[in-house]
This record gives sequence, structure tokens and C-alpha cells, in this order.
Amino acid sequence: MNVLESIILGALQGLTEFLPISSSAHLRIAGEVLPTATDPGATFTAITQLGTEAAVLVYFWKDITRIVGKWFRHFGSKAKEEGPEKIEKHDPDVRMGWLIILGSLPIVVAGYFLQDVIRSSFRSLWIIAFVLIVFGLLLGAADLLGRKEKTLDDLTVRDGILFGLAQMLALVPGVSRSGATTTLGRAIGYERPSVARYSFLLAVPAVFGSGLYELYHSITEPTPNAPFGYLETGIATVIAFGVGLGVIAFLMDYIKRRSFLPFVIYRIALGLGLIVLLSTGVIDPM
Repeated sequence: MNVLESIILGALQGLTEFLPISSSAHLRIAGEVLPTATDPGATFTAITQLGTEAAVLVYFWKDITRIVGKWFRHFGSKAKEEGPEKIEKHDPDVRMGWLIILGSLPIVVAGYFLQDVIRSSFRSLWIIAFVLIVFGLLLGAADLLGRKEKTLDDLTVRDGILFGLAQMLALVPGVSRSGATTTLGRAIGYERPSVARYSFLLAVPAVFGSGLYELYHSITEPTPNAPFGYLETGIATVIAFGVGLGVIAFLMDYIKRRSFLPFVIYRIALGLGLIVLLSTGVIDPM
């Protein structure tokens, strides 16, 4: 993989990570159409996601530092005086911290036990094509029919677990982390900005955990003839950060006034196009 292709893949990662269209699917497809015609791999994808997740830290810095700070402080002297239950009940940031931890557990457990499948079967372009279409239709239905009045103040433990299970589905390329959580959130009645904000915050532990694990794994157990090097991966990660930061700002403004319909149409069109290319033998599914 040369530097130019790394720049392209990094920009693609940043452009698609936060939109409900699946960044991992786009990197997988792009790997087939770029000159080297090679799957960038799950490791490259996970590491470049560190760049886009760093963009989340920058954009939501005030929210994240406030939540983390209050969550840690509630174990201190105030917690001893009033009791953790009372503080959690009256402080939405402490409560949000617990809900993010709770919602992160499903993808951590599934990611650990399904590593081999994630690196092999899940990367079949046939699976990606059908998943793009099916979850596109689900997103469209949920966005159109779901209630719209709930905010993050209404987030319950049950909903936190459901969001976590939805995020877990993003282990399959084509589902989309933001797409799955957005679909779930809209289906159970949350407004678009609240769904997007919680989706971004919920992804922080999972993405950083996965990315750092894959980075460590690539250093301690390097893959022979891997289609990427440290230089290319680093460049792609930096590019993903810059592009991703701009996309977050765009999306948070966009969803205040418009629906997810354009993304639904795009997912279906991409999935159908991919099926045509696979059926005609233009590209290989694995």
C-alpha cells in the first residue's frame, strides 16, 4: 500500500466514520478498487479509527472531560457523605458515565470472542453488500416512524444496554456504528441530535480500546506481507482525524434540520452496485 493510497483511505475513513454508511465497509470496498486491489485489513481499519475518535475527543472535549471528572469525583468524599446512589440520581454527568461504561460492554465482549470471524468471514463483500441494504432500510424506517421527543435526559439503563447491543453489530462491516445506534435510538423514540451525541460518546471507549489493541498487536505480532506499514498507517490516521473533525461539525448541524433519508438511499445504491460487481465477477468477494 503506497502513501497515496493511505491518504485516500484515511480521507475515506474520516469521511464515513460518523455518517451512518459504515466506514469499515468503504475501506473494504476501496481496497478492491485501488491499484493494489488489496483488503486493507481489520487492523489497519481499527488503527485509523483512532484518528477519527481523536476528532470526537476534540469536538466533545468539554462534555467528555466534565463527564469523566464528575464520574471519578463521585467516588470521593461527597460520595461518602451522600452515597453514590444519590449522586448518580441527581447528577446527569455521573449517570452518563455509568451508562457509557454499561453500553460499551457488549462490543468489548463480542469483539474479544469473535476476533477470528471479524478478520475473515465478516469481511466478505457479499455480507457487506446485503448488510448495507438491510440496515439502510431499517434506518429509513426507524427515522420515519420513530417518535422524536426523547433526549439524553430520558436515557435509561435499559436503553443504555440496547444502544450497546446496537453498537456491537458494528463489528460486521456494512452495519455502521453510528448507523446501528441511530437506528436503535430513532426506533425507541430519541431525537436525532441526542442519538448522534450519545453515539459519539459511546464509541470512545470501544474504538480507542480496539485501536490500541490492534496497534499493540501489530507491533508485538507483525503480520508478514501486511498491506500496510507504520508510515502509511500513521499518515492515514492523521488524515482521518482532520477529515473526521469536519464531518462531525457538518453532521451535528445537518441533523438539526434534515432526516437521514439521503444516507438511506446511498446505502441501498451502494449495496446494489456491489451486488452487481460481485455477480459479474468484476471484484472478488474475499
